[in-house]
Amino acid sequence: MRIGSLQLDSNLCLSPLAGYTNLPFRLTVRELGGLGLATTDLVNARSLVERRPKALKLVETHPGDQPFAIQLFGAVPEEMRDAAQIAESLGAASVDINMGCPVRKVCKVGGGSAMMTELDRTAHLAKTMVEAVRVPVTAKMRLGWDDANLTAPDLARALADVGVAAVFVHGRTREQGFGGRVNLSGIRAVVAAVPGIPVIGNGDVTTPEAARVMLEETGCAGVSIGRGAFYNPWIFRQTAHFLATGESLPEPAFEDRVEVMTRHLDRMVEIFGEGTGCRMFRKVAPWYARQFGPASRFKKRVVMLSSRAEFDEMLEDYRAWREQFLDDNGGLRPNFRPAPMTASFLQEPGAEAQSAIPVPKGAVELW
Repeated sequence: MRIGSLQLDSNLCLSPLAGYTNLPFRLTVRELGGLGLATTDLVNARSLVERRPKALKLVETHPGDQPFAIQLFGAVPEEMRDAAQIAESLGAASVDINMGCPVRKVCKVGGGSAMMTELDRTAHLAKTMVEAVRVPVTAKMRLGWDDANLTAPDLARALADVGVAAVFVHGRTREQGFGGRVNLSGIRAVVAAVPGIPVIGNGDVTTPEAARVMLEETGCAGVSIGRGAFYNPWIFRQTAHFLATGESLPEPAFEDRVEVMTRHLDRMVEIFGEGTGCRMFRKVAPWYARQFGPASRFKKRVVMLSSRAEFDEMLEDYRAWREQFLDDNGGLRPNFRPAPMTASFLQEPGAEAQSAIPVPKGAVELW
């Protein structure tokens, strides 16, 4: 997939989620394969222009973190222009404008989903950024503010006219947040509106099969995955293989999951320091544990994690406790195996979404 001058090896992208798509997670997912483009947490343009330490930490990168995009939010054209130039100087392969965040504090300053309500003003802001940098400028949006204002096709046309190189579309409105079903026909309308640039679909892609459905039903050029990647960091490799061959890769073994989880923690400690890294990992480890089978003992302890040595101790304790659920071959007995993940839009109407992925707690719990 090509986004302006940027050629990607895969049409699968990692969506930004505040508090989660930091450098340790991006490196962990990249290591597993199949990922084309990863995007940072959303960054306040003014904070980046003012070189505030928190903003600079959000856009921190590494030679192994390529290609990556920096996502900016803001409503002042000059600030967004200057922040885009800083992003380019920091090595970003593209700059993404957040037009989809429904969080109140972002919308009330004219950023995020509020940008979908003023098309001319938003197009002017995007044009200012496009003209200021050499790397591609993209936009992440929702279908509109609510079902009565599905402005995404019109906004996508306005953005394409001023040089925006690609559009990422979450198939829900701002009013929906993460509730309800993703609207594939809404994404398809955006694809039809801008035949000259790639449209990347997003929302409820939790399995390789769901990615194929989105590609086939919408005609989008690529798929962006957010929450599904936290539940299953292997999803990009699995999806790339499935799309190429029609075959499903075997699920990672328990020890493979533990190994990747541990490397993720090590990166958190290296980049953020032991105390901060371990505290941040408290909200990450339970996502890995969702596929461990019985894991109550591990989850109760890991949410209090304070040191790397403590993690090793609790992991060994958990391994010993978990043995009671294993068969003679060392695998989980059938009645203790985790249920397969399904995307909500692939469920029967009215079906209870028992395995639906929750919205991560923290900065994005209202998204």
